[in-house]
Amino acid sequence: MPAPVYIDSHYARTLSVDAPRRALSGTVETEICVIGGGMAGLATALGLAERGHKVVVLEAERVGWGASGRNGGMVGAGFSLGLSAIERKVGRAHAKRLYQLSADCIPLMRERIETYGIDCGPIVPGVYTAWWYDAPDEVRRHIDKMNEMDATNIDFVPRQDLRELYRTERYYDGVYKEDGFHFHALNFTIGTAAAAESRGAIVYEGSRVTSLELAGDIKRVRTAAGEVRADQVVFCCSGYLGWLHPRLALATLPVATYVVLTEPLGDRLADAVRTEHGISDTRLANDYYRALPDTRLFWGGRISAVRRPANLEAKMISDILRIYPQLQGIKAEVAWPGTMGYSVHKMPQIGQLSPGVWYNQGYGGHGMNTTTMGGELIAKAIAAQDEEWRLFEPFGLPFAGGPVGPYVAQMVYWKYKLGDWWQARR
Repeated sequence: MPAPVYIDSHYARTLSVDAPRRALSGTVETEICVIGGGMAGLATALGLAERGHKVVVLEAERVGWGASGRNGGMVGAGFSLGLSAIERKVGRAHAKRLYQLSADCIPLMRERIETYGIDCGPIVPGVYTAWWYDAPDEVRRHIDKMNEMDATNIDFVPRQDLRELYRTERYYDGVYKEDGFHFHALNFTIGTAAAAESRGAIVYEGSRVTSLELAGDIKRVRTAAGEVRADQVVFCCSGYLGWLHPRLALATLPVATYVVLTEPLGDRLADAVRTEHGISDTRLANDYYRALPDTRLFWGGRISAVRRPANLEAKMISDILRIYPQLQGIKAEVAWPGTMGYSVHKMPQIGQLSPGVWYNQGYGGHGMNTTTMGGELIAKAIAAQDEEWRLFEPFGLPFAGGPVGPYVAQMVYWKYKLGDWWQARR
């Protein structure tokens, strides 16, 4: 059976290593079986392997084949749910601890990149957020709220400065987060797999899980050609879970988002973007993008129930032209979809289903560092009975719509777009 291949994307075209791993065959015994070889699963495996535990990872396709190798590659502290909303839900002290968990994993990612020699550059530090409407006092209140959470290196950016870097009148004031960065997401994921293997973990590709037995002390995880017997199992499948575990499936919104890579823009790039830093805006249905060293624009956005839409390249170029009409006539080089796992509460899903059965998923809409955060929380829980993961218990696994969930997400996206329009009008 031929090895699975990555979809065509900028990431797949610029792989630092492309060596398929073998599929599971026969019976393997281990301490922990991680299901899902994306960022969350591999961060969990690496965290456990670094703590001396035996780990097996089962990936249905290739490591990073799903959302982990198709995203915008942005790293930044915080969550999709805003800090004020988190504080209303759990209180200030609890919200502060959650924010710090997210922030603390940014230097951990940088440390691992250096320690294991992960080739995931260019790594460009610093990320902007642009306000879509005219509300400078709101921007300053946002910075004050961040400072209450002990956030550091966050600066107010007046509109005249922001518009010098991003040549559009769509943006007003903004913030600059020095600690954030962007990187090559697929190379990072593949590098994390190699790092886990260097610590003794075993990673199988082309090994889709077909059945489970999770009761009892020994869990059995079966694929078409083999079986893993483990003391503990961690689900890290997110938007690619399917119905492998019904309770998790009912709490997951698997929705599509999209990315486009333009042709090289040459001198025209400076007519629109004059910085290498990544940026997103404050719309609920926002865009996020960055300029690459070769003058291409790497641009992501949209949410849809349709995983393979027609005319994707044209649709994504139209999003660019809505912000930068001066780029009229540019062409797409490649565009691709990715299925992200979202939760209705807009927070990661981290927890325990039953003794020895864990989950670490739901990272759609968050910075890439949150997957490392979740991996560390689960690794510490298993290795040291640490209970910091319980900080996410108040959010839980609420019903997300089941089979119609993606269509609910589509309607929510349209509602977001209407809300963005109304906010801008105000």
